[in-house]
Amino acid sequence: MTSQVDEALLRSLTPDVLGILVRRGADFAAAEDAVQDALVKAVRVWPADPPRDPKGWLITVAWNRFLDAARADTARRRREDLVDEEPAPGPAPAVDDTLWLYFLCAHPSLTPPSAVALTLRAVGGLTTRQIAQAYLVPEATMAQRISRAKRTVSGVRFDRPGDVATVLRVLYLVFNEGYSGDVDLAAEAIRLTRQLSAAIDHPEVAGLLALMLLHHARRAARTAPDGSLVPLAEQDRGRWDTEMIAEGIEILQAALARDRLGEFQAQAAIAALHADAPTAGETDWVQIVEWYDELARLTDSPVVRLNRAVAVGEADGPRAGLAALAALDDSLPRHTAVAAYLHERDGDLEKAARLYAEAARKAPNLAERDHLTRQAARLNAHRPH
Repeated sequence: MTSQVDEALLRSLTPDVLGILVRRGADFAAAEDAVQDALVKAVRVWPADPPRDPKGWLITVAWNRFLDAARADTARRRREDLVDEEPAPGPAPAVDDTLWLYFLCAHPSLTPPSAVALTLRAVGGLTTRQIAQAYLVPEATMAQRISRAKRTVSGVRFDRPGDVATVLRVLYLVFNEGYSGDVDLAAEAIRLTRQLSAAIDHPEVAGLLALMLLHHARRAARTAPDGSLVPLAEQDRGRWDTEMIAEGIEILQAALARDRLGEFQAQAAIAALHADAPTAGETDWVQIVEWYDELARLTDSPVVRLNRAVAVGEADGPRAGLAALAALDDSLPRHTAVAAYLHERDGDLEKAARLYAEAARKAPNLAERDHLTRQAARLNAHRPH
């Protein structure tokens, strides 16, 4: 993209443009290709000749791209029908199809992982690389998965929306990418989850909304003025959004009272315990470990067990944390960073410095790499020579 402003604008318009094409009868996979072509053209054309109606411009270009493809692939009758449906000139309609598209991408003909990947790419606006990082798989593997998903839904009638669980998984990953990744999608994920929470009565929808609010409330304190990461224990808690925390806790308590525990409620409970502590030293790590035990039971996720090892190290001491870590595959993302932290807590500064440097080389983004590099440098500076 030519600039951050252009990228944000194009990203915000993509769901509506895609939704309009699909509603007018375009096959989803072909419509997604047409929208991507229109975005590429926008990047090339807009800096020199910005349109007065960006969404209308994208709709027209994407529709024409779709018609070009349709003319090459379909019978004359169908082509004539599509031409008759060409959108009339004038301002684009003000609609928000984003959440509807999320459900359509969670189509029953797709497996949940494929549905999530397709939605993140087509509607969420994430790159294949970002999605691959979220799934912890190589980029080439994710590219193949997305291509297969598009082939699967090619020609499928989108009259059977997918299930809530898959949509929640997509919203969760979009929020995580926005919270810690290259593109700010967190606010959009919260907006859509609020819409979903207002539309359906579901404890896990409430759990996810609470989780997002509790994490987003700490966002202002997560980075220093120079852009460097600030670990949770070192954050200025006076910069946390207390109103957002209170809202998140209230939503969570109402969900937990229904006694239908799910993974998002459990994650939100952990976030609430962090948010409730006046200082890092007053964090109730024993309760956090208990919630991680619940979360591990619900998900059987190695990443959950990795985070649990950190909590065990805080609750029962670094040796206990290292013992919990030893039971996990050391190829897990951030395993080396956790090992470095626990070894530092245990007093083995030389090993911790080496592990921090190793973790920095494996870091998934620049901010994390710089943080881990500084941790290694800090320990090396204090080691006797």
